[in-house]
Amino acid sequence: MRTKYSVLCVGLLAAAIPAVAHHGTGASYDLSHPVTMQGIVTEFHYANPHPQLFFDVTDDKGEVTHWSGEFYPNPAQLIQDGWGRKRSEAALAPGTKITVTVAPARAGTKVGAITKLVNEKNEVLLGVGGGGPGAVPQGGPPPAPAPEPGK
Repeated sequence: MRTKYSVLCVGLLAAAIPAVAHHGTGASYDLSHPVTMQGIVTEFHYANPHPQLFFDVTDDKGEVTHWSGEFYPNPAQLIQDGWGRKRSEAALAPGTKITVTVAPARAGTKVGAITKLVNEKNEVLLGVGGGGPGAVPQGGPPPAPAPEPGK
């Protein structure tokens, strides 16, 4: 009996470790201080648990800063919204001009959680337009319902 109990405890512990290892968006990124910038895609990785975007931002002096961004939606959520691997990779091919808003890393590195992403035609990419399924949770109470017209 004691052996079965020990095996059960070890199994539960092993199952819990991956859950603890996964980060929380609010813990890693500062959602209260979003940063919006224009950049050019250098790489895009459509992978679990979250796709990664790498892009360069050029400042007014011509200096280039390398950034990376993590998408909050995972590939399964992207597929549900019509953003499969091929469509996503085509939309974020190297050289694509983007405007991206990120919740910057609390560690101060050039990394962020992507909260909004549009191309140079102002088209929302990968469904990350500042709301909707897979959007980065912003916290706070839910918005109040809109008043009915005429009332």
